[in-house]
Amino acid sequence: MKTIQIQYYQSPCGELILGSVEEKLCMCDWVAKGRREVIDSRLQQRLCATYEESLSPVVAKTITQLDEYFDGERTTFDIPLLFAGTAFRQRVWEELVRIPYGVTISYAALAQRIDHPTAVRAVANANGANPISILVPCHRVIGSDHSLTGYGGGLDKKEFLLRLEKAL
Repeated sequence: MKTIQIQYYQSPCGELILGSVEEKLCMCDWVAKGRREVIDSRLQQRLCATYEESLSPVVAKTITQLDEYFDGERTTFDIPLLFAGTAFRQRVWEELVRIPYGVTISYAALAQRIDHPTAVRAVANANGANPISILVPCHRVIGSDHSLTGYGGGLDKKEFLLRLEKAL
């Protein structure tokens, strides 16, 4: 059995839990009621792993880069990522990483970008299941009418991040 090394991080807009396994970040997720159980269960099952609260080098580097991001000094991340999800979800998450800082797109546009234009709901579901918030910027996906819809950490956090990136 593998170990996911976790550490808590207090961001300016809420607490995150960071996790890494085999020198790759597998989690940067909001500490939110209800969400934790779902994400934790999925990660631990997919990776055949248990949690251990300790600071890995990749989590330490992530903390530094998140501090820089929240200070307005960083617009991209260079942390090695481990996507623990279905092939479809991984494809959505890989595409999320390609959305530039300060830019928003719709769920429909995201579905188009992965060549599944009719899979808007499935794309939205994959977006919501993303366990690596901020670094895999699911907050940059909005409704076709430009409304802020759905976000695992809550719409207040999505709005905070988009304002930080001056996308709102």
